Formats: sequence, structure tokens, C-alpha cells
Amino acid sequence: MSAPVHYRVEAADLHAHLWRVTLTVERPAPRQRVSLPVWIPGSYLVREFAQHLQRLQAQADGAAVPVRALNKNTWEVACGTAHTVVLRYEVYAFDTSVRAAWLDSTRGFFNPTSLCLRVHGREQGPHALTLVANDATRHWRVATALPRADAAGPRHRDWRWPDDAGMGTYLAADYDELADHPFELGTFWCGDFDVRGVPHRFVVSGAPAGFDGARLLADTARLCEAAMALWHGPHGRPPFDRYLFMLHATRDGYGGLEHRHSTALVCARSDLPLAPLPGTPAPDATPAPPKAGDGYTTLLGLISHEYFHTWNVKRLRPREFARYDYDRENHTELLWFFEGFTSYYDDLLVLRAGLIDQATHLELLARTINQVLSTPGRHVQTVAQASFDAWTKYYRVQENTPNATVSYYTKGALVALCLDLTLRAEGHTTLDDVMRALWQRCDGGPMREADLRAVLRRLARRSFDAELDAWVHSTAELPLQPLLQRHGIRWVEEPAPLAQRLGVRVDESGGTLRLRNVLRGSAAEAAGLAAGDEWLAVQCGQDVWRVHKLDDVALHARGLGTDEPLLAWVARDGRVLRCALRWPAPAHTVKLLPPA
Repeated sequence: MSAPVHYRVEAADLHAHLWRVTLTVERPAPRQRVSLPVWIPGSYLVREFAQHLQRLQAQADGAAVPVRALNKNTWEVACGTAHTVVLRYEVYAFDTSVRAAWLDSTRGFFNPTSLCLRVHGREQGPHALTLVANDATRHWRVATALPRADAAGPRHRDWRWPDDAGMGTYLAADYDELADHPFELGTFWCGDFDVRGVPHRFVVSGAPAGFDGARLLADTARLCEAAMALWHGPHGRPPFDRYLFMLHATRDGYGGLEHRHSTALVCARSDLPLAPLPGTPAPDATPAPPKAGDGYTTLLGLISHEYFHTWNVKRLRPREFARYDYDRENHTELLWFFEGFTSYYDDLLVLRAGLIDQATHLELLARTINQVLSTPGRHVQTVAQASFDAWTKYYRVQENTPNATVSYYTKGALVALCLDLTLRAEGHTTLDDVMRALWQRCDGGPMREADLRAVLRRLARRSFDAELDAWVHSTAELPLQPLLQRHGIRWVEEPAPLAQRLGVRVDESGGTLRLRNVLRGSAAEAAGLAAGDEWLAVQCGQDVWRVHKLDDVALHARGLGTDEPLLAWVARDGRVLRCALRWPAPAHTVKLLPPA
């Protein structure tokens, strides 16, 4: 055994979706405590991974010993004077997201936070994890950025990906490092590239046969170079010696989770770059840049976002995240910076990499602006409060969410935009310079908001306290329009979609029109419409018309007089209600255009 804390992981039953884990601890405490994390860093919600752990039992020096549950995720093992304790348990894995674990006959995936019990008192020592094949998984390959135990050469230097990439033993310096390295298992496409001497690997599972891996590698390499240039200038080296992208393509998935040496991603298969159909002549030139509505643009933005996190939140991080507490919420008011600024730079780096044009970038930026401006919660909650409340509000979405909270992703991105535009207009520095200086000031480690304020004061030659107080710690509107126009960007207002005018968000699937959200202060709220209502019909005069989508509502509303209400017939809790809806005044969305 290669470490005092050792995990043996095997696919116990592919069809029952069960991983089997054997945890061996040398020199355990007389009453050794173990626990499973309740959350995974990067996803700020208590997810209760222990709900999937079953059949926990223990042996001390070969004899069965009691295991007592202390709380929802912690157990105590009666080890006495034993030299070695062995715990065996199973974990149910049927979560398709990047946050937990998965196992079926085609693929395995897990984050150690879902499978690996934390041995209390031993977190700072070395940990080993051995993947064991059986008849069902013998042909599977393994992808992870965690070093193999048999890797040649000094650890973490002159990194090279293992040629066999199969089952075996992997080593972590401590529990935090183990927890930060997800594993992908199965049969997958794999490609490599280097950026500034750093080996990168991209693995894709679930891809269709026509997947264009060469284009994905080339475009990702350009994104990585753009990120490195931002953080380290034209020639600097990044603070990591390898990086792994793990992408799983599904029918309609989307998401990503950052790690220090890797990221786990999920996308829709249709978002992948595809090779030409058989018999189609090969294009003579480089493929045209994707547009804002293209799925591939969305995928590039996701890749850029998670890679940027390698610096911004995994290394440069909130002071509260200096050491993770895996047993409870870890609150910080800085997610507007770490998620919001990352959201500002993700599409900007896609632009800088030459993968989209300026018009497309402005369209993506306008989408973010419209998302924030159509969220009533921005008048209720500051973006700093939204950061702190992520655990109880942002990640617990319900019908009142848009009325009570604002996204620290989108508004945080707009705070970064306002800051960058202001700095550039004043001519002393840029947000790029601020990010690099902040990295140096904090030595790529924990930071406070005071560090950002100090860097701004030094580089901009004045205090930005008033701006940060207004933009981050109040609910005042951001000065987006004047700042963009100062830089020549044209701010054009266009008629808003009907849903935005009415103040509703709807679900039109299955041939029924159902209200998901009714926004605060809207015409729909004033009429008494409520989230969950099924909108059955509209009445204009004596005529009652069945509706199945909002376009049907607009069709019949055209005959209304100026002051005549439209009667909305809705079903709520089995009762049919008539709500008098006053047709709202025109509203607008924002469109951004390049300088004329």
C-alpha cells in the first residue's frame, strides 16, 4: 500500500450504478471518525452526498468492529489499539452532472468528494486511490490529472500523460488534492496539445461519429494561450504543469466545474464541432466563426470560463476558501468577483482568440445586460449579498427567485465591464493590469475585497471605493449605457418580447402554456396571475379563445381597445379563474452595435 490512507475503487454493479470502495487506514485513532463532504467546491449548495452511501462496515486488524453514525455525514469507528482499519461501502452513482458520480455500462465518472470518506486527523497526509478493473470494465481507459504512482521522474515536474491511461494507483499529497481531481472512465476520444510548454489533454465521451476533434483541439489551444497572455503576459508560464479537459456530450446537457489541474464539462452533442457529411467537399478555408446563437459558441464560452477559473477561484480565491470546510456552507461575499469577472472574461477571451468577431461578442454582452435588466431581484439584493446567499437562494431556484435575488454571474460580469470601461477611459490602466497585479499582490492565493481596492487605487491613481460601493454593495443601476457609448458602442433599444412585456416566464412544452415565474411589479402580477397557473384561454368581448402559447395571446389581444382589459382564463389548483389583464406599455431590450 502506497499511503497511510488508501482507497480501492471498483465498479461493483454497472446496472445498479454502484461503486464499491474499500478504505484502508493505517494507525487509526482509537475512535476514528470519517465523513463524506456535503458539498463540492465550485458548486455552492449543500448536496448531501452521504445520501448515496450504503452498506458501511468496518474491520480492525481483521475483526469486525462497530460503526456508529454521529450525524448525517459522519461516522465513528471503534478501532481500539488496532494497527489497521478497513472500511467497505458502496456508493450509488446516477448523477449526470459534473458535481457528483455516475456509473453505467458505458461510462464511469466520479468526484472523490462523492466517493472518498475523509479520515479525520489524517487530511494533511498522503492519500492513494487505486482503480481496480473487473470483467465489465477491463477495456475501460482512465482520464484524470492526478499523478500515477508509477509515474517516472520527480512528481509535478516534466509532466507527461501516461501512455496506457488505464487502471492503477494514483497519489495525492493530501485530501484536498484528492478531492480536487475528478476521474473519467470508459471509452472516449482523446487528443493532446501543448501551450507554452504545458501539456494539455482533452477527452470527450459520448461524442457522435462525426465529431471534429481536430478543430476542438485547435480552438481550445487558442483559448488557453489567450488566458495565459492575460495572466502572464506574452511569455510567462502558468502556475500548473498539466491540464485536463473532460467533456461528456449528452442529448441536451450543459455545465462545468473547475479544478486546479482540470475541468469537468457537459455539453449537448449538437454543440460539438462536426466534420462535413460524407460526400461533402472539404471547405477551402478555415470554418467561419460561430455566431452568438450557435451551440459551439456556447461550448467555447464554457471552456473559456472553466479554464479561467484555474487562476481565478482555484488559486486566487476568497480568504474564506483558504481551507475548505467540507461539512457545511462556506460563505463569501466575493462570488461576484470570482464568478462574475470570470463570466466577463470568458467570452472576451473567445473574441481575443479570434474565434468570434466583435459583433458576436457584443450580441453575447447584450444578452447578459438584458438578463440583468429583466430581473426584478436586482432592486432587492446587492450582488455582494447574492454571493453570500448563493447557498440558500441562487442554487435553490423556485418561482420567486428572479424577484428576490440577482445572479452574481451576470451582474458580476457587468460590474467587471463597467470597471474595465472606466479604467480604459481614464487611460492609466485596464482590468487586465488589475488582474495581473492582484495575482502578484496575493501571490496567487487567498484575497479580500480590500486587496482589489488597494490595487485599483495604485494602478488607477485614485480610489474606486465609491464605484465599488455603488456597483457591488448597493442596488443602484450600473452606468452601462454611458460607459459603452463613451467607447463608441451603439446602444439601441428594440421592442421587448411579449413575455418580458407581460412580466412572465413560461413553459410552452406539451401543448400547454404554463407560467413558471411572474415578475415583481409586472402587468401579470397586477392581474393576479401566479406561478404554476396553466393559461387556458383569453376572452375578448364575448369570445373565449383557447391558447397554447404566448403567440396565441398576442394574436387575440390585437382586437382590444386601448383601455379594455383582456380576461385571462387560468387553471389553479383545479379551479378556473378569470384575471383582468391590462395590456402593458411597450418595453425594450438592448442591442449593442460596433462603432459606426
